[in-house]
Amino acid sequence: MPSADIIFHYFPDLTEKQKTQFTKLFPLYQEWNDKINVVSRKDIDNLYVNHVLHSLGIAKVNTFKPGASVLDVGTGGGFPGIPLAILFPETQFHLVDSIGKKITVVNAVAEGLGLKNVKAEQVRAEQIKGEYDFIVSRAVTRLKEFYGWINKKVKKQSVHDLYNGILYLKGGDLEEELGELHRPYQLFDLPDYFKEEFFETKKVVYVPL
Repeated sequence: MPSADIIFHYFPDLTEKQKTQFTKLFPLYQEWNDKINVVSRKDIDNLYVNHVLHSLGIAKVNTFKPGASVLDVGTGGGFPGIPLAILFPETQFHLVDSIGKKITVVNAVAEGLGLKNVKAEQVRAEQIKGEYDFIVSRAVTRLKEFYGWINKKVKKQSVHDLYNGILYLKGGDLEEELGELHRPYQLFDLPDYFKEEFFETKKVVYVPL
C-alpha cells in the first residue's frame, strides 16, 4: 500500500492526529474509487504525490490562519480541499462541485477522517453565496473564466501575509492564459518546494482580488 511518508517528509511538524488522517487517505480513496471513479484507476497508486502533495503545494505558498474560510471550486474527489483541511484544522473549507457523486465521495472521506472543518456541496461556483479569504482550485478551467465565476466572492479584509484572492494549481506554459486575465498575478514554481519529477512544470498561480 502506498505510504504517506512523503507527506511527513515535506511537512515534518504534523501532529499524530494529522499523520493518522493522511495515512487513512489512501484506503478511503481506494475504497470509494472502486464505487465512484474520482481518481483515474492507473493513478490511484500515485495518490500521495500526484494528488495529496500537489494539493499541499498551496500550503507552501500560504499558511491559512485559524478562523479563515477557503472555497475549493471544482473539488472533484476533494482536491485540494481535503489535504488542506487536514493540514489546517482551524480553517473552514467549503468544497463544491457540480457533480453530485463526487460530493458523495468528499463527504464520505471527510467523515472517515473525522474532519469537522469541511462542508461539501453540489453547486456551481456562480451560484455560491458568501465571501471567503481565499479561493483554491486545481485547474478546473482557464483562469479568465474561473475569475469570472468567483471574483465577487472574496472578503475585502485581509488577515494573511498574502492579500485575499485565488490560489490555483496549474501546470505547463501559462503565459497565454495569464495574458488573457489582465490582472496582476504571481507564480510559485512547485519544484522549489518538492523534488519529485511530477512537479517539474507545476505551479501555484496567485491572483490577488
